[in-house]
Amino acid sequence: MKYGVKEYWIINPETKRIFVKINGEEDTVKYSFYIGGTVFLAAILVTVFSTKEYSPEQLAAFEAEEKKKTTVSDKPENKTSFAASDLAKKGLIWSIVGIIACFIVLYYRIEKELYIIGGSFLFFGLVNFVASLLIHNKKQNHGIVEVTSDMYTMPKTMRQLAVVQFFTWFALFSLWIYTTRSVAQNVFGTTDPSTGAYNDAANWVGILFAAYNLMAALFAFLLPVLARHIGRKFTHALCLTLGGIGFISIFFITNQYMLLLSMACVGIAWASILSMPYAMLTQSLPANKMGVYMGIFNYFIVIPQILAASVLGFLVTHYFNENAIKALVLGGCTLLIAAVSVLFVETPKSPLGDLGVK
Repeated sequence: MKYGVKEYWIINPETKRIFVKINGEEDTVKYSFYIGGTVFLAAILVTVFSTKEYSPEQLAAFEAEEKKKTTVSDKPENKTSFAASDLAKKGLIWSIVGIIACFIVLYYRIEKELYIIGGSFLFFGLVNFVASLLIHNKKQNHGIVEVTSDMYTMPKTMRQLAVVQFFTWFALFSLWIYTTRSVAQNVFGTTDPSTGAYNDAANWVGILFAAYNLMAALFAFLLPVLARHIGRKFTHALCLTLGGIGFISIFFITNQYMLLLSMACVGIAWASILSMPYAMLTQSLPANKMGVYMGIFNYFIVIPQILAASVLGFLVTHYFNENAIKALVLGGCTLLIAAVSVLFVETPKSPLGDLGVK
């Protein structure tokens, strides 16, 4: 018995390795979920009851006032109507790309996870076909048509931020997947999950993750001040650069306590990732499309994570010699690419005013 949990020791007759089968759950695990759920619910309720929200009519009035101040060439494109044939052609192209991707995976017999990439292209091609059929049947107001059309006509600022988000969230997923293996191998000197050293590494990674989240919570108070002096773009670029350095530094550190410095840099980036892209995005969105575009913007959080889940395992196995820490180095490089990309984002002034923030 350990911590009130029954443990059964099992010996694999082929590998001679010992595994532990646990019957039941530790109370600490249960309580952590209870506490986390309570805090999460409390945070939502505070936001619901304390945040002022502008009505659609007010937002429309702000947008109309802003349009009076801009020339025709400055107005963001907001075309949302497509001919059925246009979407059918796009659907055909996406489907062909998906089929080719799946064929490559099948022909070269590489990791089945890569089918996800081809399948995603095929799925999006199917969505385009469905949207074209709806338009052909005079159902242009259907949600699928609206979302699909709006994906192709995103405001320029949103397209530029999508690139930033893509490289950013690819990096974050590599952190969440490979930090434990990397720390176990580089700091604790083991790659065997059944050893006590690997368990110690996993416990330490839990502390490291807590550290970067704590740093993010503290640094979030400084973000508005920093943005007010150097602007949102440069603030986000600086934070992403520090995050990239934090990722890459893990490769060179063999002292577990020094990793806290790496995670402090990651925490600074995390604080900015959760706020700055949205602060820049809302300035460029038309009020009547705010909800749709915000939903589409979240695609660029999910898509890079799907890609990372599909290709990182392949890269670690075939190109990184099972050295998981190289996946973190790759993540650091993509964060640096995101930092450079954000400098090219064009952010128009918000019709609500910039509140003193550039």
